[in-house]
Amino acid sequence: MSGRHFLVLAMRSPGFDAAVGPRHRAFLDALEAEGRLAGTGPFADGSGGAYLLRAGDLAEATAIAHRDPLHTESASILTVHEWLLR
Repeated sequence: MSGRHFLVLAMRSPGFDAAVGPRHRAFLDALEAEGRLAGTGPFADGSGGAYLLRAGDLAEATAIAHRDPLHTESASILTVHEWLLR
């Protein structure tokens, strides 16, 4: 899938529950199967992580990110930024 790239930053909320992890990973696996995921990983300091989406525009990328269990279960605060990769 082609498209623009969007960086999703996921910073853990104070009430973060690690039980959301398997649901979050399943969400990312589904994005990968759709060809929408360009990369993902946690931050070394344990504060959260990030993933790189392919989408048509910011609204679409935000809608996708807001389906992430990290967001729907209030485990993390997600922000989405268009990233102009070179």
